[in-house]
Amino acid sequence: MSAEASKHARQLLLKEYRGVLSTHSQAMAGFPFGSAVPYCLDANGWPLILISRIAQHTRNLKADRHCSLLVGERAAEDVQAAGRLTLLAEARQLDEPAAIESAAQRYYRYFPESRDYHRVHDFDFWVLEPVRWRYIGGFGAIHWLDHVALANPFAVENGEVEQGMVEHMNHDHAAAIARYVEQAGLPQSSVAQMAGIDSEGFHLRIGQALHWLAFAAPCETPLAVRQALVAMARS
Repeated sequence: MSAEASKHARQLLLKEYRGVLSTHSQAMAGFPFGSAVPYCLDANGWPLILISRIAQHTRNLKADRHCSLLVGERAAEDVQAAGRLTLLAEARQLDEPAAIESAAQRYYRYFPESRDYHRVHDFDFWVLEPVRWRYIGGFGAIHWLDHVALANPFAVENGEVEQGMVEHMNHDHAAAIARYVEQAGLPQSSVAQMAGIDSEGFHLRIGQALHWLAFAAPCETPLAVRQALVAMARS
């Protein structure tokens, strides 16, 4: 049961791309402070965020790195029946140049508009290192989970493998991507671009929204990803 719950919790984390980051308020001691933040997942499958140095939540994290991230199903009609996930984590600012470069390369694919304000303002990348997870899949489906995140085999070593696959799909297979959009019933008002690939599926960016589509079975190699994408385009 816990393995199935972990899978559903991870899929919710992948399908969404924004949540409520709660930190320990420095201005109002003893009170939690919630902020809306976008995120993508790093090579470890942990949430990666980009936040301003002058933001209240950043000041809070610098004083106490214990935090939580609440993620819920977007546009849920009944929030009590919908899935939601709370990640209890310790936030860590990235400070090594190689780690920052790798994070930027990945984050900008998901949120290209952030490239501009990152250049102008003082923003830093932080990763939320999981401590424990609380997943509610609906009425009565309540779980404490220790293992939800799954490492991305294509994002290791600066993510060159993943980046190569993503760029290949965007440059050479626009028709296949359009087919994925059609099959999933996603908005067709803007051109879709692939943003990332993991072992269980891939992200498409349509306008400023992100959508995660699952593979029929997990893929651990680039060849398996290629076969899965071809099969999806032909179905």
